[in-house]
Amino acid sequence: MSMTTTSHVTAVPAGSPAAAAEHFERLLAFETDCWDVHAAMKHGSPDFVLLHVNDDQAGFDAGHIDGAVHMYHATITEEALVAYPPETLFVVYCAGPHCNAADKAGARLARLGRPVKKMIGGKAGWLEEGFHLVTS
Repeated sequence: MSMTTTSHVTAVPAGSPAAAAEHFERLLAFETDCWDVHAAMKHGSPDFVLLHVNDDQAGFDAGHIDGAVHMYHATITEEALVAYPPETLFVVYCAGPHCNAADKAGARLARLGRPVKKMIGGKAGWLEEGFHLVTS
């Protein structure tokens, strides 16, 4: 007699390929990664505004991604965004997976009707990928 074991991985069956495609495409509509941001920033003309959203000015000055704009998540208002056309895509990042400032900023931007994506990994992911921060 043969015993079949089910792992925790397969205990819940995988979704259909069509459902998986929809799921992952939905994630990509809201997230980007450090490599893609780095490539866009490196080429000098990104089609988005990168927002550093978790530190006060001193924290931003101590280390941020080159080309990022400092805008603490709690200060994101329509008035703070007046210089940006309504269709501007914002990419938000914070300290890393242990920080939810990027989620707070993303929610605020979306509530203001602005397109937004989160750079997954934040500063921690950026550094882990071997990219560098700049100081002000």
